[in-house]
Amino acid sequence: MPIWLSFSHPAIVAYLVVLFIMYWFYKSATVAINALRSYLTLRAHIVVDWLTLAQKSPGFSKIQHVVIIPEYKEQLHVLRKTLENIAAQDFPKKQIIICLGTEVRDDTAEETIVQLKKEFGKTFGHFWVNRHELTPEEVVGKSSNMASAAKECVKKCEELGIDLDNVTVTSCDADAELHPKYFSYLTYKFLHDPKRYFHFYQAGIFFYSNIWKLPLPGRVVNTISSIFNLSLLSETSKLINFSTYSLSLKTAKEVGYWGVDVIPEDYHMFFKTYFKKGTDVGVVPIFLPIQVQAAQSTSFWKTLVNQYEQQKRWAWGVSDVPVVINRYFTTPNIPFWNKTERLMNLLESHIVWPTNWFILTLGAILPPLINQHFARTQLGFMLSEVSSFVLTLCILFLLVIIFIDFKSKPPRPQDYAKWKIPILYIQWISLPVVSFFLSALPGLDAHTRLMLGKRLEYRVTEKV
Repeated sequence: MPIWLSFSHPAIVAYLVVLFIMYWFYKSATVAINALRSYLTLRAHIVVDWLTLAQKSPGFSKIQHVVIIPEYKEQLHVLRKTLENIAAQDFPKKQIIICLGTEVRDDTAEETIVQLKKEFGKTFGHFWVNRHELTPEEVVGKSSNMASAAKECVKKCEELGIDLDNVTVTSCDADAELHPKYFSYLTYKFLHDPKRYFHFYQAGIFFYSNIWKLPLPGRVVNTISSIFNLSLLSETSKLINFSTYSLSLKTAKEVGYWGVDVIPEDYHMFFKTYFKKGTDVGVVPIFLPIQVQAAQSTSFWKTLVNQYEQQKRWAWGVSDVPVVINRYFTTPNIPFWNKTERLMNLLESHIVWPTNWFILTLGAILPPLINQHFARTQLGFMLSEVSSFVLTLCILFLLVIIFIDFKSKPPRPQDYAKWKIPILYIQWISLPVVSFFLSALPGLDAHTRLMLGKRLEYRVTEKV
């Protein structure tokens, strides 16, 4: 738009660009302030004795937590670390049920199952394995795997006489490191939540497990993603479950489980529940960190490709937009303003993703460059100065993000040379370049593929 409209109506472009930059200033301030609020709350909640609080709550002994770990050709050491982390929970392990969601087409699954059952089979209340066989109407990916595993878990719970009213199910990524107090915190929240069968429970997702091993571009984009996820915990109106989260197993059954014909499972599951159960559906923040691995590979360039592919898969979540729009018009029982707000938040997050870079970096430059007559006007002359001034102010909010990152990420490992530490701060100069190649471009790639009717196959993020 800044290109073709600048030939005839450059002033309109200028005003739109300034409005967007002011919007971006507001968004930057909101993320920084909410991230700081979430960080302070998280630090306070980490030291709370959630287990004691949960044990004093009526119904504690009846609670069971089913943890589904969907995996496909994951390395054994990655799954072992995840299970060791769950075994380190301060919550009674006999009230935790593990379900390993494997795929029939995975020729390495049998060996993995045998080894993990040998190591962890007696650690938890139950250790179940589900072998998911893809059917013609299903799409390869986490969502169809979760649906199959959840159905199997419901079947086994009913056979054992376990009341689904007292069971939560956690969709746990294969590399997720849950905080040791996660299930104690979740139990307390669940037992004291009058709308527990309408709510998802979401902790802060930090891509910090391997942050010190990533090359500079990977560190930048994953730090921004981590702090953004943290900020959303304090903005519950926009918080939607992502990556690793929990909900009532009864609720999952009532809404028909996860979708089997979609790639992005988290947002899709939220809106499926929202349009099925109504406006009480929402996400309750869990102010504890969950560390997951950022995309990485065996070399610098392979890591960047891996990161690009992961961002592209996430951006494919825009495929939820037409589904939500369809349900928006066909679900009259949900109040107009409530569903409109939800739809607008979804549109904002997906449409701004691949477009903000172009408007912020080129929007103020193109109109005077393309239209020389406009360049000689006062508006044309002031456009770049105004945009530069506002974007420079945004550096203040970036400093807040850098501070929270410094306080949140794991300690520097011994093998990380001290002389590299200044690079951690200099790296932010590369943000405009990194955000183009590892955020805007994969987002644009995914949206264009969808627009042209090109399929995107699910690609498991490589773990090292």
